[in-house]
Amino acid sequence: MYKLAPIVHALSKLGLVFSLLLLAPAGVSWFYDDGVFWVFADTALVTLFGSLAAWLLTRRHQRELRTRDGFTLVFLFWLGFAAVASLPFFWHLPEMSYTDAFFEAISGLTTTGATVMNNLDSLPASLNFWRHMLNWLGGMGIIVLAVAILPMLGVGGTQLFKAEIPGINKDSKMAPRISQTAKTLWAIYVFFTVLTCLALRLAGMSWFDAVCHAMSCFSLGGFSTHDASIAYFDSVAVEAVLSVSSIIAAVNFTNHFYALRQRSMAVYLKDTEVRVMAFTLLGSIAVFTLYLWYKEFYAGLGESLRFVSFNFISIGLANGYANANFAAWPLLPALWMYFLANVLANAGSAGGGIKTIRAVVLFKFSLREMLLLLHPKAVHTVKINGRQIPERMALTVLAFIFVYFMTVVLFTFALMASGLDFVTALSGTIACITNAGPALGSLGPASNYAALSDVQKWLCTVVMLLGRLEIFTVLILFTPAYWRK
Repeated sequence: MYKLAPIVHALSKLGLVFSLLLLAPAGVSWFYDDGVFWVFADTALVTLFGSLAAWLLTRRHQRELRTRDGFTLVFLFWLGFAAVASLPFFWHLPEMSYTDAFFEAISGLTTTGATVMNNLDSLPASLNFWRHMLNWLGGMGIIVLAVAILPMLGVGGTQLFKAEIPGINKDSKMAPRISQTAKTLWAIYVFFTVLTCLALRLAGMSWFDAVCHAMSCFSLGGFSTHDASIAYFDSVAVEAVLSVSSIIAAVNFTNHFYALRQRSMAVYLKDTEVRVMAFTLLGSIAVFTLYLWYKEFYAGLGESLRFVSFNFISIGLANGYANANFAAWPLLPALWMYFLANVLANAGSAGGGIKTIRAVVLFKFSLREMLLLLHPKAVHTVKINGRQIPERMALTVLAFIFVYFMTVVLFTFALMASGLDFVTALSGTIACITNAGPALGSLGPASNYAALSDVQKWLCTVVMLLGRLEIFTVLILFTPAYWRK
């Protein structure tokens, strides 16, 4: 039987780091004097002493992480820290069940942005900040933050890093050492988050709203400090800043690294994945702006462009903000947005879904197969960005996309069996697996997930986790071969 003690030991060290992160919302609570300070302090102490106890009990089992260790640790990390992150909600809000508290926490950490909370405008400032901080930590993957400091903790991070970072090319490094790569990613992440915050402040937000929305925007998390989401501000300037920031966050961070280092935008123009994302997004916005204007859903072309562009960028890139009730739109543009949420974000970005690069690989290999049907003896290689794509990678992509959409089908039926209508069940499943947040039907942006039953919330929780960890990371734990020596 596979031994869990070394993994628990590594997890205990990560728990010590997480307990320190709780000092941030505690500081916000102290500053605003909102009465939640001791809740965060107690949560930090519980995490600290629990992690110390686990560390003492397993310290004899410390060793370098192996491949299977990475998968197990990532899975336990997300479950464990979602459980810890839920405690401030559960302890301070008497009306909130633990199911709701865990749902809110896992939604934050997976950057789904689906909320079960009402009256966000009157929520204590520190709890609102904590929600957005969870978005921000989950956006790059809190695991990567831990990997950046793992050498100091005595835990090797390569396998952990590979298990966390999504995409089809996980061995592409920007630095010789994995910890240095993680630090570089976080430096870029912090840089753009700060820029977003300053831009939102200049656009008219308060400092608190600007900080919170910068964290949830650049993580593509979608949490807002207001029940009405971005419609609360009714500001074209705010929407423009959030749209640009969402697009930047949905691009592979490797591109940002090289663009900043070379001081050239050509890096983006040369990348097939970025070009496909931009062309698909801009084309969709143009078509459905005209469509809703033609259907007289909006009075003018400018008004149609404003609401279509913002919501297509937000939902299509799996962010989750809304400045209009798009659930009231005709079904065609609404469903197309959720199709985009599955394929539009780039690999190596904060986004969810199958990623643009996988869709491009599948499309190109499909064209190649049709060519080979006509010319069986032809030799035709598939290339992306000048690099040949191996057959093995194509099979991996095909397997992932098959499992991905079968997961959507399975959980859509499960939610329908639990009592939801088809549109709500399908869009809710897609919103959770892509980490997009709001859905259609009774889960639209004018409402939230609070009305779901406990069973339905736990089903959505599982889908959120599967989507954030790209399914295989979770499913592999339930295969017999995984637990064999």
